[in-house]
Amino acid sequence: MQMIPRHDPYLVVRSTGGVTVAVLSGELDLVLVRHLRPDLDALVRESDALTVDVRRLTFCDATGLGLLAHCAGDAHRRGARWRLLCDQPWILRLIRLTALGDLLRPESTPPGGLAVE
Repeated sequence: MQMIPRHDPYLVVRSTGGVTVAVLSGELDLVLVRHLRPDLDALVRESDALTVDVRRLTFCDATGLGLLAHCAGDAHRRGARWRLLCDQPWILRLIRLTALGDLLRPESTPPGGLAVE
């Protein structure tokens, strides 16, 4: 897996076999959303297959969920493959309560042995 050089403690991007993986960490709130949105928008525009891994988030509010929904919607409109890796019950509950499951399509484990660390 090739790591794309960056100096951001909240977003690590890797690329392998045509799949781009964006690993988010920290608190996905209004402040972090403003920081990450330009990078995530660029990844959605440039990737034919994007996996967003939120398993390292310690917090996610409605603004964070809105960013994920925005990215997923743009990826779907472009015809790109979208994956959301999420194994945290509290985020899955937010997704269920906001009826975003069909759009975000959360999965708890990486597909096909995709090593996301």
